[in-house]
Amino acid sequence: MSRSRLSSAFYVFLVFLSGGVVGAFSHRLYVMNSVKAESGPPSPVEWRKRYVDEMSTRLSLTGDQLTKLNAILDETRERHKELQTRHRPEYRAIQDEQVNQIRGLLTESQRPLYEKLREEREQRRREFEKKRRF
Repeated sequence: MSRSRLSSAFYVFLVFLSGGVVGAFSHRLYVMNSVKAESGPPSPVEWRKRYVDEMSTRLSLTGDQLTKLNAILDETRERHKELQTRHRPEYRAIQDEQVNQIRGLLTESQRPLYEKLREEREQRRREFEKKRRF
């Protein structure tokens, strides 16, 4: 085999090898991003930890500042819960009105299917809320 043929074969091999490496790397990135997307948003506990860590790292917060930041976050969480609790009946009334309107447009044979669909959605919501708390 001549030298030019051997070097050409070597370069072709390098091109294929580099394509394989880039493909494997791209696949790994794609899989990692897919897993992140499927897991949903972080729980409030995870979000807070990331937020405090980022604030502490990027702003070089002192211990006193971290204590005050945590107090601010605690107060904000409590105010948000209070607001949610105060307006829950209004949200519930709007939702009940929507459900009644949908029931009104369905046929007798569709209504049991709709109730089953609503129960399945409620079960998924309860499971999601359970995950978020922990």
